Amino acid sequence: MNMELEKKLASPSEIKEMDLITREVQEAVALRRKQLFDIFEGKDDRLILIIGPCSADKEDSVLDYINRLSPVQEKVQDKVFIVPRIYTNKPRTTGAGYKGMLHQPDPSGKSDLFKGIIATRHLHMRAIKETGFACADEMLYPENYQYLDDLLAYVAVGARSVENQQHRLTASGVDVPVGMKNPTSGDYSVMMNAILAAQNPHSFIYRGWEVHSKGNAYTHAILRGYNNKHGQNQPNYHYEDLIRLAQMYDEKQLLNPGVIIDTNHSNSNKNPLEQPRIIHDVLNSAKYNDGIRKLLKGFMVESYIEDGCQKIGDGVYGKSITDPCLGWEKTERLIYDIADTL
Repeated sequence: MNMELEKKLASPSEIKEMDLITREVQEAVALRRKQLFDIFEGKDDRLILIIGPCSADKEDSVLDYINRLSPVQEKVQDKVFIVPRIYTNKPRTTGAGYKGMLHQPDPSGKSDLFKGIIATRHLHMRAIKETGFACADEMLYPENYQYLDDLLAYVAVGARSVENQQHRLTASGVDVPVGMKNPTSGDYSVMMNAILAAQNPHSFIYRGWEVHSKGNAYTHAILRGYNNKHGQNQPNYHYEDLIRLAQMYDEKQLLNPGVIIDTNHSNSNKNPLEQPRIIHDVLNSAKYNDGIRKLLKGFMVESYIEDGCQKIGDGVYGKSITDPCLGWEKTERLIYDIADTL
């Protein structure tokens, strides 16, 4: 192999022993997962709102943001179920740019992955202890899931990972709802095949072990828009898109049909100020069609303390260093508007 083997990292069990989970944290995570399962099963008709920064960057500002969500959740808890985003990995097709908290730099600027694992776990742990929120993260690297598997409430598989067999197999053995995004090509069949694969049991190799998964009945669709052959953004949150998805669910007879609408990315052409409009558009479709209402489980929103984004090094507190986000004042107003609409 043309690779330098530098050091063997600690196992997930060794990492967890460094930052032991308490009974209170275990109970909080179990409760949040059960509530999400009930929503996807149709036992709870609340709307899920997966919301937070495009990428987690600094622990203090991310926790500040999540603490702001806590009193808002109390006010809308009968209608909206909030799951904060703590996305600690950032997919990079070119390799350039911020790759997420996992890639913590050492003094020389080189990634210190051990330090990154500790930082990501610590951030998720603090969020639960301080607010009771078990959060969402993206499964960018399936082999890293075990470092956080006792803390997460929700997992997303991105548009560039959804065709990958290891992501699908790992999702089949995960104990939380997993959202499969449509690929950047927009082909629904890729997303639906990923859901089908993850809902079934499998035998495969994971972290050097032969494992047998039972299937994940809570794997579901995330619509995030796509790019056409000319590289132009095409949304897929409209009425006709949702009807088409409902029909595909019926044809495949999948368990717990559901969709989360990603209001940013290609659905908004990465204009975060469009996210409230998109949400109200989808809610109107759900009011008009009972099938869409049953299928719609929630929304994914990119939001932070300040509107927009900045370059790394600009130093604006609570402003995204990756994709632009909706600022806190607009976010708070949006959550209350959603609750009033339901």
